Amino acid sequence: MPKKLTMPLRRDGLDPLPALGNLREADPVSKLSRVFGMNVWLVTGYEHARVVLNDMSSYSTDIRALLGSGAPASIGGLGFTDPPDHTRLRRFLTPEFTGRRLAAMLPRIEQIVQDRLDALESGDAVLDLVPQFAFPIPFLVICELLGLPVEDRERFRQLGHARFDVTGGGAGTFGAMSESREFLLEAVRNQRDSPGDGLIGAIIRDHGDEIDDLELAGLADGVFTGGYETSASMLALGTLALLRDSDAFALVGKDDTAVDGIVDELLRYLSIVQISFPRFARHDLDLFGRSVSAGDVVVCSLSGANRDEALGASADRFDPRRAGRSHLAFGHGFHRCIGSELARMELRVAFRGLARRFPDMELAVDPSVLQFRDLSIVYGLDSLPVRLNVAASRSEGQT
Repeated sequence: MPKKLTMPLRRDGLDPLPALGNLREADPVSKLSRVFGMNVWLVTGYEHARVVLNDMSSYSTDIRALLGSGAPASIGGLGFTDPPDHTRLRRFLTPEFTGRRLAAMLPRIEQIVQDRLDALESGDAVLDLVPQFAFPIPFLVICELLGLPVEDRERFRQLGHARFDVTGGGAGTFGAMSESREFLLEAVRNQRDSPGDGLIGAIIRDHGDEIDDLELAGLADGVFTGGYETSASMLALGTLALLRDSDAFALVGKDDTAVDGIVDELLRYLSIVQISFPRFARHDLDLFGRSVSAGDVVVCSLSGANRDEALGASADRFDPRRAGRSHLAFGHGFHRCIGSELARMELRVAFRGLARRFPDMELAVDPSVLQFRDLSIVYGLDSLPVRLNVAASRSEGQT
């Protein structure tokens, strides 16, 4: 790919490249490149991105036309679906993410986090938080949410790991995606006659023949892809950000009233989902003075928009006490992440538990050797070696 086209996905550690901020200041709507005969427009300004993300009439997110005649009738999830299909499918999911449903999940999330903290404490003094903390927690939460039987979860975990492991190349990743969708299709079929307690069973009970097996498996797959790697990356990168700010890390462990704000600031500052779903112009249109042609691609840089000074002074800095306007880490408009409140709940419980159990935890390697996932739509860390300092924490607690 042209280097210019990949610029919005490149970072220097936790921060977008300065070039992204420079572009936003000079031209918050700019033509990024031209690929496959289509102009690609990049939106980096906060207000500009909100307008694009909220526009239901000017753009389509349906990518099936690009996939050719072999594209499936259902491509899974909501991100690449337009109304009226999007409206109908989202209606099935919305009741599963109400405050009442999420409150019922809180005790189980707390138990999952405590179990992982116990496992960390009983393990080595120096360990990698990515595979031992960041990934297991959202995986188990999603299994609970979907209502997957315990005996099937190890198989699903292996498929999920392969799906996000790009070391074997694209073919292996797409093969794993296909297998995980087949797994979820099998799970849906198994619950048709005997619905379980989770999301899959609830939709079957409440909507029955209104949704077929393939559509429901696609929704389940969308929940999985939308909440697994994203939450894992937030847990890993968020921990790194907190370890770089010892006062914020201590505040998370000691002040329950501060946790919500700190989690929200981490979501804004890190913006681990770096760009929005691509939007295809349905017709010629004026985009803040730019002439966009029908078929052009418009992409919003969420990491760029979330560093806009419209969200407050010194937006390039992590400020645990920041208060201000709503960020775009979960998107905006009718494609806004439906599981945003579940993600916030997970992060609050996990960061608070980590800071309370291991208040003296520190990075176990020089920050310069950390390996980040460059050119990934979902930004993340390959590993996060930490030193727990359990003995020191206990000793301080006894004095």
